[in-house]
Amino acid sequence: MLRVKNLTVKFPSRRGEFTAVNDVQIELGAGEIHGLVGESGAGKSTIGAAIIGLLQSPGYIASGDLHLGQTDLRALTPQEAHATRGARISMIFQDPQTSLNPLMTIEDQLIETMQAHDSISDSDARQKAIDLLEDIGIKNAGARITAYPHQFSGGMRQRVVIALALCTDPELIIADEPTTALDVAVQSQVLDLIRELADKRGIGFILITHDIGVIAQVTDHVTVLRGGEVMESGITQQVLRAPKHPYTQALLAAVPRLDQKLDRFLVPATEAEIAAPEIVSGIDAETWLLEGGVQDPIGLRATDITVKFAGQRTSLFRKPDSFTALDTVSMHVRPGTVMGLVGESGSGKSTMAKVITGLVQPASGTMTLDGHPLPPAKSRGRKDPSRRIIQMVFQDPYSSLNGRHRVGALLEEPLWLYGLENDPAKRKALCAAMVSLVGLSPDTINKYPHQFSGGQRQRIAVARALLARPRFLICDEPTSALDVSIQAQVLNLLKDLQDTFGLTMLFVSHNLAVVRQMSDDVTVLQGGNVMEAGASEPFFTNPQAAYSQNLLSLTPRL
Repeated sequence: MLRVKNLTVKFPSRRGEFTAVNDVQIELGAGEIHGLVGESGAGKSTIGAAIIGLLQSPGYIASGDLHLGQTDLRALTPQEAHATRGARISMIFQDPQTSLNPLMTIEDQLIETMQAHDSISDSDARQKAIDLLEDIGIKNAGARITAYPHQFSGGMRQRVVIALALCTDPELIIADEPTTALDVAVQSQVLDLIRELADKRGIGFILITHDIGVIAQVTDHVTVLRGGEVMESGITQQVLRAPKHPYTQALLAAVPRLDQKLDRFLVPATEAEIAAPEIVSGIDAETWLLEGGVQDPIGLRATDITVKFAGQRTSLFRKPDSFTALDTVSMHVRPGTVMGLVGESGSGKSTMAKVITGLVQPASGTMTLDGHPLPPAKSRGRKDPSRRIIQMVFQDPYSSLNGRHRVGALLEEPLWLYGLENDPAKRKALCAAMVSLVGLSPDTINKYPHQFSGGQRQRIAVARALLARPRFLICDEPTSALDVSIQAQVLNLLKDLQDTFGLTMLFVSHNLAVVRQMSDDVTVLQGGNVMEAGASEPFFTNPQAAYSQNLLSLTPRL
C-alpha cells in the first residue's frame, strides 16, 4: 500500500545542508503497523511529514520515491496533495490538547473535516460522526459530541483525534507519538484501538515512538533510526528478540525492566551526548551539599489528606459542586528512601506532590516532616524552612526553565533566595561545580536553556533543585518526555544522588517499569484513594489490589 524508497530529506542553512533523513526504505501493506523508533533527532517525524507532504520549510525531499498504491506522492500538484491529505492519508499528532480547536465543539470539528473532503450534508455528517465516536469507544456519543475538547480526559481527547483521522476513511494513518502523554491504562486503550482499526478496517499505520514497549505490543514491522540513518529493520519480534546492530542492542539495554530491578541502566555508548564531568577548582559541590546536611535522612508522614476543588457553577444562586481530588490519603515516606507514587491520570498523584510542596491547600489532614508539623500551604511563607528543604523536579524540562535567562542566573536563584551564598563570585563558581556534579560541562552556566537537549535540561533542573540544599526531593514525571537512552542517563543520575546523599525522594510516575527501578516503597492511587501501599518488590511480584494487578498487566513490556 505504501512504498518509500531511498528517501533523503535535507534542510539547507547558512552553514550548508543538513541531512535529516538519508536513504530510508519502508514498505507497508494494508492492515499493517510499521513502527519507527529512535531518539530525538533520529528523523522519525521527518519521515512522517515527508510522506504526508507537511515538511517544514526550508526542508525538502532531495531524492527518493513515495508511492501510495499507484499514486506517486512526489508528482502531485499542491492542489492534488492537499486533496490527498485527509482523504487518503491522515495524521494523529502527539498532543491531543493542541490538535483540537478549543473554541469548537467536537461535532463542529468532525463535520468540518468531513465536508472539507466530501460533499455530505450536515445531518449525514453528524450521524457519521456519532457512529464513529461510538466505534472508537466513546460512550453516549450522541450527547458527548456537543462537548468541547477541555471537557474530555486526555485519553478521550486522543480518541477524538483518532476519530478526526478516521472520518474521511483514509488508507494510511501516521501516528506521531500518540501515547507519550498518556498513562498506562489509557495508553493500552489507544494501542488496542489502533490494532483493532488495522485488523478490521485494513488501515495501514506508521507508528512513530521512542517507547520500545509500545513497539513490541502493537507493531508488525519496525525500523530503528539514528541520526537519519536506518540502523536495523525487520519483523518486530525478530528485531527485538535478536537485535543485530550494536545500537539496537544498546537501545534495548536502556529500556527499564518491569520483571526485575537493575542497579544501573546501560546507556547506549553510541549516543554519549553528556560530557564527562570536569573538576572545578576551589569549589566541590558534593562537599558543599554534605556541609548543608543533605545527607541527614528526613521522613514525611501525611495523614488523612483531603483536597477538594470547586466545580463549575451552574446557577447564580447555587454553590458549585466540589470535586474531591484526594480522599483521606495517608502516606509515609521513610527517611532516606524513594517512595514511588503511581496511578492513572486523575488519580491525584500530582495533587499530592503539590500539597507537600505547599502549592495546594488541603481541606483537611496533617503532615509532619522529620517529626515536626508541616505548616499549611497558606501560612508557609518564604522564610519557612520547608520551602528550602522540599524541592521539586518538574515533568517538562522545556517549560520549567525560563528561556530568557542564562543557565547561571537560573541556578543562582535558590542561592540568594534562601541566603545560602551572598558572594556573587562564589555563587557563580558553585553553580559551575553543581552542573559538573550532574554530568555537564561547567561552561553550561554561560548558555541559554534552548541550547541543550531535553536530557541536559532535566539535568540542569536537578542541579537547580540541589542548589537549595534539599533533604526531600519530589520528582514529578521527570523522564516521561525523554528518549529511552536520555531517560536512562537521568535515572542513573538520580540513583547516584540518592546513594551519595541519602536524599528522601517522592517519585511520581505512571511508568511502572521506571518506578520499579527507582523505588523502595510504592503507593498506588485511584480516583484520589489509596488502593495499595507497601514495599516495592513485593508489590511488583505479588500485587494485592485488583487495580494494581490491572495496571501491571496493561504495562507494555519487551
